[in-house]
Amino acid sequence: MNLYVGNLSYNMDDEGLSGLFAEFGQVSSAQVIRDKETGKSRGFGFVEMPNQAEAEAAMKALNGKDIDGRALSVNEARPKAERSDRGGGGRGGDRGGRGGGGGGDRRW
Repeated sequence: MNLYVGNLSYNMDDEGLSGLFAEFGQVSSAQVIRDKETGKSRGFGFVEMPNQAEAEAAMKALNGKDIDGRALSVNEARPKAERSDRGGGGRGGDRGGRGGGGGGDRRW
């Protein structure tokens, strides 16, 4: 079972996160998500536990628990949404690179 862990202390690392959940059973992986540019924690992570009963026990016990002055938020992780287009937003309105006024005979 894949768990989302939010509101982590910015001092938490992968090993600390794994140890927190290991009290409840086997942990396959634990990862604190870090900013790509700075390498600093983004305050959340994911824990994978192969046994669903152990994962549910960990989720129940740790959700709302104060760790390093922060109340954890522990939930079952949702699947990552697929993105077919990683570009910016769509083109809206009249931002197509044609200059100024006029208007009536624009070609689209």
